[in-house]
Amino acid sequence: MEVRALAKDQPVAPQKVRLILAAIKGRPVDEALNLLQFMPQRSARIVWKVVKSAAANAENNFDVNPDGLRIKSAAAGDARTLKRFRARSRGRTAPMVKRYSHIEVVVEGNQF
Repeated sequence: MEVRALAKDQPVAPQKVRLILAAIKGRPVDEALNLLQFMPQRSARIVWKVVKSAAANAENNFDVNPDGLRIKSAAAGDARTLKRFRARSRGRTAPMVKRYSHIEVVVEGNQF
């Protein structure tokens, strides 16, 4: 059975999140959580929460055995983009883009 968790509008660029997600795809949930806990990236904390949420959804909503959960897929998509500017010399401006992302994690496992 597949169970998913989604975190919308997270304040980190999708490109940075995809590097973290590539490291945990296909791993058991316990191993992925342990790996994420010691990664230095800021987005690892956000992904840790999403994986934990997916495991809790599987256990509480669908009666799936939490010991046999494995991450089937993990994806980060584009969310809103805030367009700002940075003041430069001589009264000019430079564009600045603040990217947000939607993070989805799908876990699979066997029911009790």
